[in-house]
Amino acid sequence: MSHVRTGCILALLFVPAAAPAQGQENAFQRELPAAEDFRLVNADVRADTLDGRSALRMAGDEAVLASVGAQRRELMQELRARGERPGPEAFEAVRRNFLAVVQDVEFGDGTIEVELAGQPATGAQGGARGFVGVAFRVQEDDETYDCFYLRPTNGRADDQVRRNHSAQYIFHPEWTWFRLREQTPGRYETYVDIGPAEWIAVKIVVAGETARLYVNGAAQPTLIVNDLKSGADARGKVALWIEGSTVAHFRNLRISPAG
Repeated sequence: MSHVRTGCILALLFVPAAAPAQGQENAFQRELPAAEDFRLVNADVRADTLDGRSALRMAGDEAVLASVGAQRRELMQELRARGERPGPEAFEAVRRNFLAVVQDVEFGDGTIEVELAGQPATGAQGGARGFVGVAFRVQEDDETYDCFYLRPTNGRADDQVRRNHSAQYIFHPEWTWFRLREQTPGRYETYVDIGPAEWIAVKIVVAGETARLYVNGAAQPTLIVNDLKSGADARGKVALWIEGSTVAHFRNLRISPAG
């Protein structure tokens, strides 16, 4: 072999691999997400099964739930002593975020897909709906994020008004569900045919100030938000999201940031 050919071969061997395209390095795909994939905020996760399918079970941390419960009872006593009837805004000060934040993934625009199921936890109060969803553009404070979530027990209720509150967009902490419902009724929530403790396929497509929520493979979005409260250029983490009264399951999580 000539010195020229040998030199060419060695040069080819030492050509550095091409860098991944922007966005690809942050992609995430797990058929069965594991605890080590997440940073937990007021939540516990463990491997489990639902309807014969392996999944990640998520619920509120018991110590946190006990603390929140005690604070809510104390607040209720104070309000009753003053003769006041509490609305949802009264409990906002004691609300906690329950998140499983995906490690090492930055997300601004792109697509998030997951199979999820939610149901009220044992002993949950009558207002529990099995609230379950996905938060995105989560900031470092773990308080600020956009989120689409579902209320599975509403999907097949006999009350049509309750059905109309099956899917919801929020932006915490400023734009809570009750503020959005009061100021812009019907704009950030809608009906979708879902039920508790059953698998629901969710896809969220985010582009600038617009996000679309697709449910169970529908060609058309269930809910469209054209004015994401985080703004057009926000970036952050992706997190599995529940409310404290919920036990949820997740599987087939895929995060595909835009290139």
